[in-house]
Parts: sequence; C-alpha cells; structure tokens
Amino acid sequence: MKKHTILSILSFMLIACSGSSDRLLTSATGSIYECLIVGNAVIQTPVSETMGADLYGLPQMEPYFTTMFVPTAQFDDLLKSTRNILIVDVNEHKYTHIKATKARDVWSQPQAMIRIQAPSNEEFLNYWKVNGEQIREWFVQEELARQLRFYRANTNKTARAKLNKKGYDLLIPEDFMLIMDTTLADVNVLWCCNNKGPMRKDIIVYDYPYTSQEQFSNDSVIAMRNAVLGRLVSAQVEGSHMGTEYKHFPPVSRQVPALRDSIGGFYGVETRGLWKIEDGEAMGGPFVSLTRLDQVNGRVVTAETFLFAAGQKKRNALRQNEAILYSLRMPNER
Repeated sequence: MKKHTILSILSFMLIACSGSSDRLLTSATGSIYECLIVGNAVIQTPVSETMGADLYGLPQMEPYFTTMFVPTAQFDDLLKSTRNILIVDVNEHKYTHIKATKARDVWSQPQAMIRIQAPSNEEFLNYWKVNGEQIREWFVQEELARQLRFYRANTNKTARAKLNKKGYDLLIPEDFMLIMDTTLADVNVLWCCNNKGPMRKDIIVYDYPYTSQEQFSNDSVIAMRNAVLGRLVSAQVEGSHMGTEYKHFPPVSRQVPALRDSIGGFYGVETRGLWKIEDGEAMGGPFVSLTRLDQVNGRVVTAETFLFAAGQKKRNALRQNEAILYSLRMPNER
C-alpha cells in the first residue's frame, strides 16, 4: 500500500460501532466482498474503478470487490441493510471541508460503512486519489475480521493441538483434515486440506530457524516456499513438484498493514502469487502466505493457503482462507 500524508490523518474518524445493546438489527444482505457505492454520477467511475480493481495473484481476473452503484436519491431502506456501503455526499451548501467517518452495524449486522462528505466533486476526487486504496483496504480488513469470528467457533481441535505443541495457534476450520505433521531436516511442517466440495483448499504451516531479517524479503520467502512445498507437493507424473509462477504474475510481498504484534522490529510479511506444478501436469492456482517471527523460539513461521479449482472463480475462497492465516499467534501471544 502507498503511504499517504496529505489528508490521510483527516480521513478516518471512528464512530460508534453500533447502537445500544438492546437494539435489534436485521442480518446484512449481499455476498462477501460486495460493496454498494452511493453518490452522484461524477464519483461513480473513479470509486468503482478503485473498489473493483483486479485483485493481484488470481489466475482469472477478479475484483477486490464486486461493486454496485446507486444514486443518492435512490438509496432507500431496502438497500441500507447491505453488508458494505460507501456513501459519498457532495454538497457545497452543507460542507466546507472533506470529512470521512467509519461505522459498523448501523442498519444491519455485520455491516461496514464509510461516509465521505465533501464540498465539491473536485475536492472529493483529489481526496479519493490519495485515500481510495486505504479505504478499500479497510473494507477488506472488515471482511477478514468477520470470517475470523466464524472460524473461532468452528475449528479442527486435533490440528490445533498439534500446532499448540509447536508453540503456535491457528484457527484451522473443522472441515479441514490433518494430512501431515512432520519434520524435514530443521523445518517443522503441519499440513491440512479440506475433504469435501469441488475446490481443493490447503493450509500448510512450517517453521525454520531465524538467522537474519533478510528472511522476510520477497526473494527469501519464495525461496523457502519452493524448498518446502517443492518437497511436499507433487502431481501424478513422477518427478513433478510444486513451484512458483514468475513470468506472468511474479509473487509480491508487503508488510502486513493490520498486524498489531510486531516483535523486536520484525513485522509480518504477506506474500501472494500463483503456484504451478513443475515437470508435470499443467496445474496451478493462487496462494497467499503470512510469514512472522517467533521471537521466543528464534524461528520464522510461515502459514500458507493455496487453492486448486480449474475454471472456477477463486476470490472468495482465497479470501476466506486468507482470514485463517491472520489468526496465527506466536507463543508469547497465546
């Protein structure tokens, strides 16, 4: 994500998440990673382009959010229950400066909403150029948090117990089966996958000795990924093994923006890209990994999810599994 200084400090003011405890809210409508945009015709294209930009690292182009636009005058009670809402209110008679507020569970639950007030279209467009991606990231984090709340109540206790013995915790869903718990040289590995449905979903957690901060670079993360998963994952052709796609969608890493528990100057690194089978069948799909430092045991821990479902859309499934990665906890955090 780009770091912005202009207007960013003014951009977000957190207001109450919901009303009083006895207030009954309807269930939010719409699917995950859908966003309703409310405003005038001028703001429709730039906002929709940012919110609906292509999500990197998918074999077929799919957007961050599936967007819907409605003019302000048509935003009625029926639409107010939508799970993600972005309202842009431009009015030169009411506002003298840009103001943005975030809210949760205003008209339904779970719901995330941002309201942006602007005195003119021009001022809003300038604001959006600087803060649009940051706003999109906030909606992404809200969706990840919702998924995490679901997983906390539906986990595979056996797989989690295996991880707990290694000192870590991860909210592995109950419909995932444990297929491997082993050690390869000095790398500890736990591997789970779903055991139903048309889409193959895998989660692998592995840890290895920490030696330097360089291990959190994109090249180092991918080199270790290729070394570990290249030994574990193969296809039907003898000698085939998992690798990483570099030509069309080279893997990218970024510092995790929402990770609160940075330890000793080291931060979580999120890496996403495409995997493929080397020396075998034409198979591949998306992957996302989260790499963190276990300061207590002096080890680097990577949790990765990868999918295989030829011809199917994968955004929602990948995002759901991505939420699992963000439940990763180190020994001093449990």
